[in-house]
Amino acid sequence: MKKIALIPARVESKRFYGKLLKKLSGVPIILRTYQSALKTNVFDEVYVVTDSDQIIDLLKSVNGNYLKSSSHHESGTDRIAEVAADLEYDIIVNLQGDEPFINKSSIEKLVNEFKNIEVEMASLMRKFNDKEELNNPNNVKVIVDRDNYSINFSRIPMISDLKNINNYKHIGVYAFRKKTLIEFSKMKKTMMEKKERIECLRYIENGKKIKMVKTDFSGISIDTPQDLIRAEEYLKRQ
Repeated sequence: MKKIALIPARVESKRFYGKLLKKLSGVPIILRTYQSALKTNVFDEVYVVTDSDQIIDLLKSVNGNYLKSSSHHESGTDRIAEVAADLEYDIIVNLQGDEPFINKSSIEKLVNEFKNIEVEMASLMRKFNDKEELNNPNNVKVIVDRDNYSINFSRIPMISDLKNINNYKHIGVYAFRKKTLIEFSKMKKTMMEKKERIECLRYIENGKKIKMVKTDFSGISIDTPQDLIRAEEYLKRQ
């Protein structure tokens, strides 16, 4: 299977404007994410997909790969789907630009799920560390069935018991078969997707299944200035 990582990137983040260009220990976040993806050696190629000339200039400065998209996309998945039609790859992995700490073993497990021909879309999840993390609305919660296919996603805790084996934190890394990604992008936004601001709900509300893959990896999604401070502290501990 030919595998490509696409990293959707935009500057106009509502919660933390311009966050992908903020520096993490001297290196812009989007560049750290791109370099981390390369270092996994899981992918045949890695590209940043963006409408931002600032991000493109940054990639050019390090001879990085990029693809320019239009500016009207509301989700990262829609952004990468725009360029996917012209790519000759079997598996397309959507890596969030604001998660610079990419774990190789987790990505390998995710991609390996596609050896099962029934898997069309997959994502990562892990157990919650504590109730504070569970109650944080920035953390998306996922409930799965006994075969680890997602039943529901929400920002509100659906189960308050941390010991419940079906209650997990969603790690925002998505993998698709090419045709599935294109199919997803053609679906209209659904009611629950709009309400929760969780794009994968669109897929579930259309009667599709997402295979969820367990991981122990705890990355840091940089959604706020406080998250950037946490990321700096994380790097110092490494």
